[in-house]
Amino acid sequence: MQYYSTNGKAPLADLKKAVVKGLAEDRGLYMPEHINKLPKAFFDDMPNMSFKDIAYNVADAFFGEDVDGDTLQDLVYDTLSFDCPVVKVKENIYSLELFHGPTLAFKDVGARFMARLLRSLNPNTKGEGVVNVLVATSGDTGSAVANGFLGVEGIHVYVLYPKGKVSPIQECQFTTLGQNITAIEVDGVFDDCQRLVKSAFMDEELNRHMMLTSANSINVARFLPQAFYYFNAVALLTSHLSPLTSQFVICVPSGNFGNICAALFGHQMGLPVKRFIAANNANDIFYNYLQTGRYEPKPSKQTLANAMDVGDPSNFARIINLYSENGKLSPEETHRRITSLISGATYSDEQIKETMRHCYEETGYILDPHGTCGYRALEEQLKPGEVGIFCETAHPAKFKEKVDEILGIDVEIPERLQAFMKGTKQSVAMTKDFEDFKQYLLKQ
Repeated sequence: MQYYSTNGKAPLADLKKAVVKGLAEDRGLYMPEHINKLPKAFFDDMPNMSFKDIAYNVADAFFGEDVDGDTLQDLVYDTLSFDCPVVKVKENIYSLELFHGPTLAFKDVGARFMARLLRSLNPNTKGEGVVNVLVATSGDTGSAVANGFLGVEGIHVYVLYPKGKVSPIQECQFTTLGQNITAIEVDGVFDDCQRLVKSAFMDEELNRHMMLTSANSINVARFLPQAFYYFNAVALLTSHLSPLTSQFVICVPSGNFGNICAALFGHQMGLPVKRFIAANNANDIFYNYLQTGRYEPKPSKQTLANAMDVGDPSNFARIINLYSENGKLSPEETHRRITSLISGATYSDEQIKETMRHCYEETGYILDPHGTCGYRALEEQLKPGEVGIFCETAHPAKFKEKVDEILGIDVEIPERLQAFMKGTKQSVAMTKDFEDFKQYLLKQ
């Protein structure tokens, strides 16, 4: 399959180039030239299939033209060494628990798949040298990518994170690893980290010096595999709730919009979901776009749901490109198509706290601050006959101090998290000035 740029000014790329480069030459995001529909027989069989087999079929539709079947199956099966279960929270509202992977966050799926695919594509042949992965994180991406690539020969990962704006437990998950992982503590916000990464890709001198790619959701190999668990969630619930399959509503807590973008690609492939909700914290850029048709990025605000603190979500470009049919439709028609399928919600820190307490008191279920936005949006927007699925994107213990204080409990820290907390922090202090970052990389 060929991949084109959302900005429309870069040459087409094959899968290897799209994955290794991450970002197109014109700073656009890569999009597959076509999205393959899955056959009716697959959806008929899906409720009886395993998670791994469902995921393999989805992966084959995305990557099967470029990766042979046995290799792709091995990639998928090795990626999914854990479950993504669906848990009933209350009548017609279910939690898609995406925190059962190695770093207890949803990004484990995409990061693990990308690490394995990148290794499979073998970009180190013919003396090309080390592949340097640059990743900006507002929380969970850093730990998922760092752990997904930890110890992978021929790959070095640089994790850029905003100083003082990730939780202590999140921070220790990528600053204590060493080996081929370097943590860079940026004196700024997430958007500054993201800007440094994008600027690095566009710098000719830097790209002559070292091979660069990204493991953020701007990379097709990171965001597309996230569709796996949406198909599995629908399959799990269909086997219990049939014939309500056409009434599923998926609500995704959204920051950089890679996760909901994967769900929307799944919908284009035939995933039987009625509609979607993008749940924001106080960073309400997408919510405002839905209301007005105008996309107006602005500096991010620091909130309780820190992984969603994004003021200029990268994957908005993919959503626009998808529903404008690569610019063929007018902005007005594109907006109409998007709002007919996706609604929005935005919540303040106080509303998040209130909802966490209410859910715990009513159901006993412990929400993390991000999943809370998804749960509340379903409570407010679900219609009679609909079945809501929200993403619980990270284990509550990753935000232990906040969750304990809000709920008045002592959240148990899983052993995997405890192991990270015993490590020694290793990080490189960095300003938000690109020239400083560039000079640092040139010395590596």
